[in-house]
Amino acid sequence: MGLKSAIPWYLDGFSARSGIETTFTAEADFRRLPRDRELALFRILQESLTNVHRHSGSQTAAVRLSVKDKMAVLEIEDEGQGVPPHLLGLADQDRRGALGVGVRGMNERMCQLGGTLELARSSKGGTIVRAHLPLSGSPPVASP
Repeated sequence: MGLKSAIPWYLDGFSARSGIETTFTAEADFRRLPRDRELALFRILQESLTNVHRHSGSQTAAVRLSVKDKMAVLEIEDEGQGVPPHLLGLADQDRRGALGVGVRGMNERMCQLGGTLELARSSKGGTIVRAHLPLSGSPPVASP
């Protein structure tokens, strides 16, 4: 079915279970990605929404899917209490577990495929999780 079709299906179930209202927007021309990339982004969505439900206190979550500069971009935004400012910059370097196992796992998924994960404070006071993933290609080879 592809990521663009799977997200609304997942959001319907998530909203029914959690009571959190969700919205989804996707660029009309967003195309299928390689299976491993779609799966990685879907797992980011699942973990992010789990965090919204468990930690944010938000009653809403907005999910956006787009392409920018040859990168697939998945954004999940809530209107909850937000991540404390001193922890926001740790998403890309969180080795101590300050943000928890879930964020570390999301970051690892993105790194393995040559992408990045960003946590930012929303202008509405909540949190934005933004995953950037190359549309295709091999992940970078680690130097010894």
